[in-house]
Amino acid sequence: MKAIRISSYGNADMLKLTDAEPKPTPATGQVLVKIHAAGVNFVDIYQRRGIYPVKLPFIPGLEASGIVEAVGEKVSEFRHGDRVSYTGHIGSYSEYTAIDAGRLITLPKDLSFEQGAAFPLQGMTAHYLIHDFHEPKPGDTVLVHAAAGGVGLQLVQWAKHLGARVIGTVSTEEKARAAKEAGADHVILYTKQDFVSETKRLTDGHGADLILDGVAKTTFPGDLEAAATHGHVVIFGSASGPADPIVPNSLMAKSISVSGGSLVNFTATREDLLRRSKDVLSAIKEGWLKLRISQVLSLSEAERAHRLLEGRQSMGKIVLKVVD
Repeated sequence: MKAIRISSYGNADMLKLTDAEPKPTPATGQVLVKIHAAGVNFVDIYQRRGIYPVKLPFIPGLEASGIVEAVGEKVSEFRHGDRVSYTGHIGSYSEYTAIDAGRLITLPKDLSFEQGAAFPLQGMTAHYLIHDFHEPKPGDTVLVHAAAGGVGLQLVQWAKHLGARVIGTVSTEEKARAAKEAGADHVILYTKQDFVSETKRLTDGHGADLILDGVAKTTFPGDLEAAATHGHVVIFGSASGPADPIVPNSLMAKSISVSGGSLVNFTATREDLLRRSKDVLSAIKEGWLKLRISQVLSLSEAERAHRLLEGRQSMGKIVLKVVD
């Protein structure tokens, strides 16, 4: 089968397409999925660089959609021809993958395969970030960093749906427009404005009740200043690198809570996976949660996809199309 194979950690030029990978066979409890589209995420970049080490060589990608081609023994929930999506299983930059049936999500017929590859990781990440730490309520202010990114745009929509006031940070005017279109009440261009002083100005000195930060190193110190008394800061990524350490006692002055989140811990059980995916798919069906797919590239263009994401030249989601 065709697949992107990484033989050594490094830059995006490590992403090489080969047609010599063996087609997997589903084991007991597994399903063979013919992949139609794969989602591209920052975690793929971390794994490619070796920041999150994966045993070499490997096929990258943790998210995809496709059709069930075969099922292993003791699989009763899925059958040949079913449309499915998944996240949290490495190897999606390929034509096929064998995956535990318990990790699959049924893909509704009214969603395309591209949409099916765009919603699981970022959609369910936004879901747990909004609901599991400090669920916003009317009157709360939510600060979303990288508000025009794949997760950021969905966080803006979730927070607005719950009645919160949303402030987003972005790097360009074009991204500012995208965040506004998603529902952000205010957008801060961090390349021109200090997000701490702007957040305080926009909230009359109160600060943000909830700060959702997937950037980390360049933003986290400011988060502690921009947070309101009793505010919550959640770190869920490190687009600019890992945040520097802090003295825990420094949180006492404003009674700030700092948390970390990773999707794998919030979809660890079949029950959690189905609950979160159902909520995301229902929101998409109701029309208030919209997926923004910025580019659909071919599998052979995986290197370009990574360069666009690393260079912050994309808004929303980048998807690799495996089946034409």
